[in-house]
Amino acid sequence: MFVWDAHSGFMPDPAADLDNLRSWRDAGVDFLSVNVGFDALPWRNAVATARAFRDWICAHGEEYAVAETIAEVERAKAGGKMAVAFDLEGMNALDGRLEMLEEYHRLGVRQILFAYNRNNAAGGGCHDDDPGLTPFGRDAIDEMNRLGIVVDVSHCGFRTSLEAIERSHKPVIFSHSNPRALYDHERNVRDEQIAACAASGGVIGAAGINIMLGGDEPSVELLAEHVEYLIDRAGPEHVGIGLDYSFPVENADVSAFVSDHPEFWPPERGYANVEARFLAPSVLPQLASELQRRGHPETVVRGVLGENFLRVAREAWA
Repeated sequence: MFVWDAHSGFMPDPAADLDNLRSWRDAGVDFLSVNVGFDALPWRNAVATARAFRDWICAHGEEYAVAETIAEVERAKAGGKMAVAFDLEGMNALDGRLEMLEEYHRLGVRQILFAYNRNNAAGGGCHDDDPGLTPFGRDAIDEMNRLGIVVDVSHCGFRTSLEAIERSHKPVIFSHSNPRALYDHERNVRDEQIAACAASGGVIGAAGINIMLGGDEPSVELLAEHVEYLIDRAGPEHVGIGLDYSFPVENADVSAFVSDHPEFWPPERGYANVEARFLAPSVLPQLASELQRRGHPETVVRGVLGENFLRVAREAWA
């Protein structure tokens, strides 16, 4: 089985201990998209983080590989390595310059979402008034399509997500978003967004974080419920996994960071007095078993666990 996790959620910091990537490797993950920046951080941090992470992975080539093409993803799996590419959460990392897309592409970024919760120069966030795609955002999509960077609309506003899907001529994804019909949180996505993503040929990656699943503790059973809902609404070929798993980064107090930036995580929008809890990659074999127990055939389970996102990458990275 090919296993693809569409988003990791640890603090993007050049000092992060990437030995923690073993959590995914030991769980049998074949490809991981590693976050290197988001809108609440300075854009220069994303460049520094991408360079530092790329250097670390290249220095540990016996176990990991920076994958810039699907052929490299396949070679990594054949060689017993975990393939890694990078993603950005928000267009602030471009510093208002489209040419930065090519620079990030050279560094190994293969997935960028438009707005991280708040509006930016490209479009609207899910916790903002969401004016939709801007001219800069439309130009960014055109350039991403040309370069082979996947358009990601997790964390984006309703209007922006639909306009981005309409603009792109390649599949668009929600890398780590859950159905709002099951848990009414603004980070989750409505049925109309799910249907539009599927119509584009894209994939919705279910996340394993309690804030989006609902409840104090995330569980495999709860994640399976969200996956099943997405299968029912989008079709089994349009559902995947983006766990958004986070591990501690030294000298990075994430709780304090969130408290210091209420504009990105408004307390009244479901973040007050809630401790984020994550399902670790080690649960993925259990998720596969749970989906099979619920009657889903092996072909569906294989798609959800990775083959659906692999298909999108084949179409979008080219």
